[in-house]
Order: sequence, then structure tokens, then C-alpha cells
Amino acid sequence: MAESIHPVSGNITLKQLSRGVADGHTPIVEVESQDGIYIVRLHYSNGVAELSDEHGKTRTFLGTGEIRDLLSETGLTHGVLTWADQCGDEMIGVPGHAITPDEMLAYGTRISFR
Repeated sequence: MAESIHPVSGNITLKQLSRGVADGHTPIVEVESQDGIYIVRLHYSNGVAELSDEHGKTRTFLGTGEIRDLLSETGLTHGVLTWADQCGDEMIGVPGHAITPDEMLAYGTRISFR
């Protein structure tokens, strides 16, 4: 059975991603910063997948340079840098509400992989 290259959700390896992009499946790429550690999420029309190693463990990165180099090799050219959601400031009692994943993508910083 062939490996899925266009997941509904879950994990996707760099090899699967490369094959999918070559076949025309271009996801929205999200690079999420979590206090200096980055993960890559790939948003497809039918779900979201995290870039993972061959054992299904989410890949983490210590900077965006390695992500840029890896993803540019697949043919992807750009993405959106987002941050782990902070919805208030408990130090001064400022209330807030968590933003949605769509809002994170809409208000994130556009980044290039070239």
C-alpha cells in the first residue's frame, strides 16, 4: 500500500511532503514558535499535519534557518510564522480570549523559504 501524501490530519514526513508538492499538493505552511522551539504545520483543505520524523514524532527546530533550507528543497517557497497563543496577562489581570487557528494564520508574519 502506498504511503499517503495528502493527509487528513496527523503527521507527515519530509519525504511524503516532497512527493505531495511534486504532485501538486501545496499546503499552507505554518511555522509556530514556542519560546524558541519551532514546529511546522501543514494546512490542507481537508486537515492539518505536523512535519514529523519517520517514527511519527513531531520534528522540532531551534531556528528558522534549518526549516527554510528543508522546505525550500521540497519546492515550497513561503509560509506563515505564528506564535503559541497568549490570550491575557495574568501579571496585571488583563483578560483575553484565545485566537483561532485561522486568526493565527491571518495575523502571522509571512516568511520566505528562498
